[in-house]
Amino acid sequence: MVSLRNPSALPVVGVLAAGRTYRHLLYLLLAIPLGFAYSTLLTFGVVFGLALSVAAVGVVILLATLIGSRLIAGFEGLLANALLGTDLSGPDDLVDADGALAGVKKYVNARSTWTSLGFVSLKFWASLFALVPFLLLGNALPLVAAPLRYPYAAEFGEVNGEPVTWAIDSLPEAVVALLLGVVGVLVALHVTNLVAYVSRQMALGLLGRRAAEAGRPPTSTASGPRHGDFEFVDDPEPPGSSPPDREATDRDDGDRGTADRGTTGRDDGPA
Repeated sequence: MVSLRNPSALPVVGVLAAGRTYRHLLYLLLAIPLGFAYSTLLTFGVVFGLALSVAAVGVVILLATLIGSRLIAGFEGLLANALLGTDLSGPDDLVDADGALAGVKKYVNARSTWTSLGFVSLKFWASLFALVPFLLLGNALPLVAAPLRYPYAAEFGEVNGEPVTWAIDSLPEAVVALLLGVVGVLVALHVTNLVAYVSRQMALGLLGRRAAEAGRPPTSTASGPRHGDFEFVDDPEPPGSSPPDREATDRDDGDRGTADRGTTGRDDGPA
């Protein structure tokens, strides 16, 4: 019997057949404009909020920036679940509060507010790295089509204001360009998965808990702790109290000692 291997499991070239590669590519495509938009909003909120902090409007801007970062983080969690294969659930560290001041305090005290702000800050740098695979694809894909479109001049950007070009005028040159283009596409897709992996780890670390962990049942059961579970073996006793068994043991010891002393007294006395 002949077993067909999953094409996506092949080394190096399997990335072409893996569906997750193209989901990662879509995530990075969305990350580029989103990262720049987040950076603009965050910079505006922090700079103007601090500059106007002497007035009430500055405090309002800073608070709106914090709450806005939480909303952005919630949207990014949905994107990560859909395109990066995560299973994130929203944070649950906001406590109930009555009154405007208590409502502001609960957002400031929540750990998820600051992790959301950290994620939004890092998203800009992630969007810069997301540009790399698209630049590689932009240069590699035209080379893949070289056998169908030669003669033509492939352009690879500029150096010192002068364009870097490669004039492909013959079939052998077109075949070489095709091979280089395929290598470039493979490198671009592997870089895509690498940047997506870093983004996934960033989302797991900063965008809250995984849903599986949020609903995880307790590790202790009625039959006792399993191997590897952390459990208290001996619970501390309240001061001034002792277990009933220990008290009964002390009374038995005392009665036994009294009986021994009585027996000893009869033996040592005159006959």
